[in-house]
Amino acid sequence: MAPGRFHSWGLNPKSNGKPLRLSSRFEPLDLPDNGLVLPFGNGRSYGDSCLNNDGYLLDTRSLDHFIAFDQDTGILRVEAGVLLADILHLVVPRGWFLPVTPGTRFVTIAGAVANDVHGKNHHQAGTFGCHVTALELLRSDEQRLHCSPDENPEWFAATIGGLGLTGLITWVEVQLKPVMNPYLQEETLRFSCLDEFFELNKASEESYEHTVAWVDCMARGSALGRGAFYRANHHGSSAPAHRPVAPRQGLGLPFVPPVSLVNRASLRLFNEIYYRKQPLRRSRTVHYQSFFYPLDSIQHWNRMYGPRGFVQYQCVVPEASGNEVFREILAAISASRQGSFMAVLKVFGAKQSPGLMSFPMPGVTLALDFPNAPATTELLERLDELTRAANGVVYPAKDSRMSAESFQRYFPQWQDFSQFIDPRFSSGFWRRVTGESAP
Repeated sequence: MAPGRFHSWGLNPKSNGKPLRLSSRFEPLDLPDNGLVLPFGNGRSYGDSCLNNDGYLLDTRSLDHFIAFDQDTGILRVEAGVLLADILHLVVPRGWFLPVTPGTRFVTIAGAVANDVHGKNHHQAGTFGCHVTALELLRSDEQRLHCSPDENPEWFAATIGGLGLTGLITWVEVQLKPVMNPYLQEETLRFSCLDEFFELNKASEESYEHTVAWVDCMARGSALGRGAFYRANHHGSSAPAHRPVAPRQGLGLPFVPPVSLVNRASLRLFNEIYYRKQPLRRSRTVHYQSFFYPLDSIQHWNRMYGPRGFVQYQCVVPEASGNEVFREILAAISASRQGSFMAVLKVFGAKQSPGLMSFPMPGVTLALDFPNAPATTELLERLDELTRAANGVVYPAKDSRMSAESFQRYFPQWQDFSQFIDPRFSSGFWRRVTGESAP
């Protein structure tokens, strides 16, 4: 990381952070006398939870070593900066897979812990933190804490989903899940409204480990909530008849265009074409990269939003009110004509995360991308109102604009969590939602 302006994956906001390189997990932190610090992984959070304006960023990508891997039990221990992509490259040929994965494999394992990421199998497997067996936490006073469900359990709980604020995670140990090959048996079903989505999801949760839906948030009237439902299981055969290759990574966008390529016209055209091209029903064998990481094949896809970047919004509301609330949310989006080409809808299960500040709760969740524009701010304030009224929660890892009032209502445990924050650690997000002073 060179000195300069940093940004998250949403290219918004920008931040003046001063990088500090970590030479080894065995070395002390050796922090500057003044200023607050924050661990920085691969910058794939969407808002300012990974930024520390006018402070220091600890470059964890230099902590990139594999420490131990038991091929019989699937217990893996790696340093904080190892990417999920690197883990998959090692373990999939040996019959193992990540127990939970987000929508990109280009995140560090410590980032996955700090944001307690979730995936398409939350209804069965819970969050990433549910599968972490141990981690080491290095505090600014050079205290090293070995944390697990049984050892320093309160620090373990605070660090999972703790946004990197409890200290530096130096290594993580995780229990992998066995697989027979790199493939999944996927089924795609097109649905015409939200009622159909909930029916499909209810019929799929027990039999399918992975379930998720894309929703056309530009649709109106009787088409409101239409989309495509995807469900899949890891392939059960050691030698499937069809063996698709991993998708090649395309060239992507080599530069940031002067204006956003995502606008009302392009969104309406994309959503209409994408919905129409979805089969009424299709079953096929796919490579895990195609199923879990479709956007990873497009390098720097975030640049399509132009120099202002984009805002991602993800909320979860209790399932009992999910149909009604998301009908209102989608109607508000459609009426605003802002739209999102990436609108992901799924249902979280009841498995509780060990993380004190973990985002998922039992309910229905929707993730959306919007160009960063004044009209978007007004729309998201309306979505906040609907989420709060339904006793829902907004995801900090994807936020760049929630108010302190909203955050403290979403996470009433924040004051209990604050007791575990390292006094030398902070972030732009944390100062924004708690009113603490800048470094």
